[in-house]
Amino acid sequence: MRAVMLRIILGLGVVCSLAVMTGCSSGRQEPKSQETLTILWAKWAASDYLQTLSEGFTRETGIKVIVKQVAWGDFYSAFFDHAQDYDMVGGDSQWLGIGSTGGYYVDLTKWVIDKGVDQRMTEASVVGYAEYPKGSKRYWGVPLMGDAMGFAYRKDLFEDPKEKAAFQARYGYPLDVPKTWEQLKDIATFFYRPQQNFYGVNVWATEDYDATTMGVETFIWAWGADIGDQKTYKVKGVLNVPASAQALKFYKDIYETGAPEWKHAYLEINEAFFKGKVAMVMSYFAFFPDLLNPAKNPYASVTGFFANPAGPKGRYSSLGGQGLSVVSYSRKKDQIFKFLDWFVRPDVQREWARLGGYSCDKAVLNSEEFLKAQPYNRALRDSMGMLKDFWVVPEYAALLAISQKYWTKYLFSDAISAEEVMNTVAREWESLFEISGYYKE
Repeated sequence: MRAVMLRIILGLGVVCSLAVMTGCSSGRQEPKSQETLTILWAKWAASDYLQTLSEGFTRETGIKVIVKQVAWGDFYSAFFDHAQDYDMVGGDSQWLGIGSTGGYYVDLTKWVIDKGVDQRMTEASVVGYAEYPKGSKRYWGVPLMGDAMGFAYRKDLFEDPKEKAAFQARYGYPLDVPKTWEQLKDIATFFYRPQQNFYGVNVWATEDYDATTMGVETFIWAWGADIGDQKTYKVKGVLNVPASAQALKFYKDIYETGAPEWKHAYLEINEAFFKGKVAMVMSYFAFFPDLLNPAKNPYASVTGFFANPAGPKGRYSSLGGQGLSVVSYSRKKDQIFKFLDWFVRPDVQREWARLGGYSCDKAVLNSEEFLKAQPYNRALRDSMGMLKDFWVVPEYAALLAISQKYWTKYLFSDAISAEEVMNTVAREWESLFEISGYYKE
């Protein structure tokens, strides 16, 4: 899940002193009052896991760690309005642009390379949670919580002999975990039974936060198009092409098979599964543990999971999760780097995974212990190799507001065509890039 700011900010500029930006230490002994590190993160189970994990660091060093949690909707403002209050932040990948250029984050490039973090962590997680600008090999964070989008499904329905026979007769191939988006659409259509108050699949669709965009962009990539050129910032002719329009239409087709109460929803669509109204739901892996909790999900024992299927031109997932960045204002750099050194240790990464955190360490992800620990872990491991991200520039929130507005409008009504929507988003994105000075003569 990503934290997205609630207001549009085209640019934030915070001028930090050179000493703060470089994290230079005076060498004097920190007072006792500074023997505490504060990490800001959003309010969810992963923050609880990190607090528990950090107890091991305290036992080793005597340095206390406080993981301060705030609601997802307040996460952006809680950090950028009060960055001086924190030592580290589990920031969204899309914050890398503003975090680095705005002077909030410390450049960790040398440390990342010296510690081999760029080699030990998955390539997609290093690029997604640490690197800015993309392709520069400059790093502003450490992969903290890997995450991707995936699906949960009702195994009892997929394995029911009568359902299997009916599906085979109708579509000519066996009912099983879908390997392609076309197969997922067939399955969703097959289970779409409004007369029985039962439905196919609920996918993300709301103008709030980044919901619709995270879903739609995944299909754009899978259909062989892109949201734009991340190096030249060219959008026209990249986004508004036939493949993107086809992807958007396809997304709407499967959206229409969802349970009505959750057709304008994001992460809360797990409720549709709990209520027994739907055969499949889209969610981030970080929110799948609830689906294995019998107290919340009556179908926990028959719930299965799978990674995103393949599209006509590839298999992708929108990037979820966060990186851990050092706040430039903090005067506790010595303690912070002790924590980072500790956090990336192989034994700590294994413990992080055991607690429920999604380690990005390749050895951990590929270990039998991890793959067998939870029924969704294998799908998560597979998903970590297909991640792509939204724009990471400082103006990302303004760009996001545009795609959220028009892509959601398309899903919720028939007043505008997919082609018109893509043309509008491309035009407005390029206008924003032009205003912000990205195009040089």
